[in-house]
Amino acid sequence: MTQTKQRLSAEARRAAVLETACRVFSRSSYRGATTAEIAREAGISEPILYRHFGSKRDLYLACLEEAWATFRVEAVTAMAEDPVGCLGVIADRYMSKGNRLRVVDLWIQALTEANEDAVIAKALRRQIREVHDFFADVIRDGQKRGVVHEDRDAEAEAWIFVGSGLLATMDNRLGGLLGDDLQRVRTERRRWMIGD
Repeated sequence: MTQTKQRLSAEARRAAVLETACRVFSRSSYRGATTAEIAREAGISEPILYRHFGSKRDLYLACLEEAWATFRVEAVTAMAEDPVGCLGVIADRYMSKGNRLRVVDLWIQALTEANEDAVIAKALRRQIREVHDFFADVIRDGQKRGVVHEDRDAEAEAWIFVGSGLLATMDNRLGGLLGDDLQRVRTERRRWMIGD
């Protein structure tokens, strides 16, 4: 008995290629990953990959957007489910190294490329600013609800939040550089923000 392979719609195929690319980029790097490798893992040819994404750069930028969109949905869900404890959940998700794809991992890779690629640099600047603004709004919302100390500067705290994810990524990539210090930093930041 032969089994026929179900053909994916163009939208489903694009989503499958993007998911594969995100996985490949996150375990490798922008320069280290190849479109041939991504196509092979997605079970398609490179010409099919290029039908969905005009270049490796376009695919990488789509991965950046996918990582941020996924995290943003999780953060909004955490806010809806637990308006009081959501800051801790959001921070844990942002810095957790057990995630499939972390936006900060891709930022570290993109920083290397940003020196030589103005398009990646522009996309990275825009996205980091967007993430900062999102966190600042979350902090301001927490202040309105009385969860976050009202005298904390939401703009500055959002930059510290963004920077903490980058620090956690460095820690992860260097095999635990900070040891227990990273958890102490997280605990102290939480205490500073909400008084726990």
